[in-house]
Amino acid sequence: MAELHFLGAAGTVTGSCFLLNTGDCQLLVDCGLFQGKKEIRKCNYEPFSFSPTDIDYVILTHSHIDHSGLLPRLVKEGFKGKIIATRPSVDLARIMLPDSGHIQEMEAEWKNRKRARAGRPPEAPLYTVADAEAVLPLFLGVNYDEIISLSSSIKFRLRDAGHILGSAIIEMWLTEDNETIKLVFSGDFGNSGQPIIRDPALIEAADYLILESTYGNRLHEPREERRPHLAQIIRDTVARQGNVIIPAFAIERTQDLLYELSALYREGEIPSRVITYVDSPLATKATEVFIRNPGYYDHETWQLLQKGFKPLSFDNLEFVRTVEESKWLNTEATGSIIISASGMCDAGRVKHHLKHNLWRPESSVVLVGYQAEGTLGRRLLEGASKVRIFGEEIAVKSQIYSLSAYSAHADQNALINWVKAFHKLPQQVFLVHGEQDALSTLAELLRKDLGVTVSIPVWKQSVQITAEGIALHQPTVLTPPTERVTLSDLNRELQQITTELSPEMEEAYAQEIEQLAQAVHTLRLRAEVAASSED
Repeated sequence: MAELHFLGAAGTVTGSCFLLNTGDCQLLVDCGLFQGKKEIRKCNYEPFSFSPTDIDYVILTHSHIDHSGLLPRLVKEGFKGKIIATRPSVDLARIMLPDSGHIQEMEAEWKNRKRARAGRPPEAPLYTVADAEAVLPLFLGVNYDEIISLSSSIKFRLRDAGHILGSAIIEMWLTEDNETIKLVFSGDFGNSGQPIIRDPALIEAADYLILESTYGNRLHEPREERRPHLAQIIRDTVARQGNVIIPAFAIERTQDLLYELSALYREGEIPSRVITYVDSPLATKATEVFIRNPGYYDHETWQLLQKGFKPLSFDNLEFVRTVEESKWLNTEATGSIIISASGMCDAGRVKHHLKHNLWRPESSVVLVGYQAEGTLGRRLLEGASKVRIFGEEIAVKSQIYSLSAYSAHADQNALINWVKAFHKLPQQVFLVHGEQDALSTLAELLRKDLGVTVSIPVWKQSVQITAEGIALHQPTVLTPPTERVTLSDLNRELQQITTELSPEMEEAYAQEIEQLAQAVHTLRLRAEVAASSED
């Protein structure tokens, strides 16, 4: 009836891409950028396993670059069909894809300076801003729960995934000879109870489920005490005439913080004289997209709007538009809240704010997410007395706080409970979008707790799907290496990146640097486990 090919996020977290061929239609679910270690990033330059001109549609689960970031290359190589996504995902992709093109251009420029010094010819970027902009006319925005027919054999609808604004689960029906089977792609599956966006939709049934596994081996911490803790930190800091610096990711994390701060201002938990600044160009544009799409808010946020409150554009909030304004914050702003990227403090404008505030005992730094080994944020978390920023040694005298981590991905319990709520459990679950430990741990729990059959596909593996069952085909190429890089390799690459990039380029490379730092952390943990088992 159909062939499903796992062309990304198979054995890895990034590069989401699945090819479905029913004979009368070929479509992709996502077309994402591989991110992280060098060996994984090389997959972005591999020839596609299909002809882009033969693809009829792309269905995009959401706008994150690891799901959308190869669309410019797909279009450059001949794709001319429609890219179907929710309307907020289209809006976010319109700002994220050109930004990714800019990063690709800057990365090529940086590499080519090194190549020139070595007497080697220049290389072209993976794609350019112009390539990214060529994608935008192909987008088609649709509504949640709207059933769409793509051919005589395929119809689908998008359901709310609760991951970021506009994120979607795909319910897809494949019909041949009066027989219908149902596929469900979870996309990136979110947490219940997140601010602003709705909880993930419940699905009644599936024959085959393609399920993400990012946190298949972890449980998230409860959030109840986060807001009062944040309020106390702010009150104490502004009473000392210090600044509160909050490193944060541009999409969803920044907006969640604004929602929290809006509530604290509204409830009188922090002084009304305190100004909150968002100093991140991408976060500013993303927040504008959130504001333009109130129809996708959850009930609680919608009620606030009905009462006249504006949780993402309150009176005490200012968005920093220019470099000059950002520099002004470092000389003039006192007793303020500054939210800036990147979340692990290793790139972006936040490094400037840390440089100007870490040495001040009256200021505070609030870490609101995971800090990977080797990052500036991790060094601050572990109590470093001094750090180097832009080549200058900075004393750490400010107060360093860490709030409970929260993620836009569901944890292990949430994933299992979501599948358990199906009225008809799937015949087969394919686990994707996870590292090996998360994949294997979740697979074992699904088999044990629910009794379902679980497979963990590898890169470029395919499966023949019929009403009677499936047939797995082995890939013709090896899975992209995920463990062959040594710790010294990663440390060396991280050090090289952080020392050679200018501050402006660091802002563009923020996501890449944090992915590399996470890889260093993962290898260190595994080395510690191996060492302890030998003792």
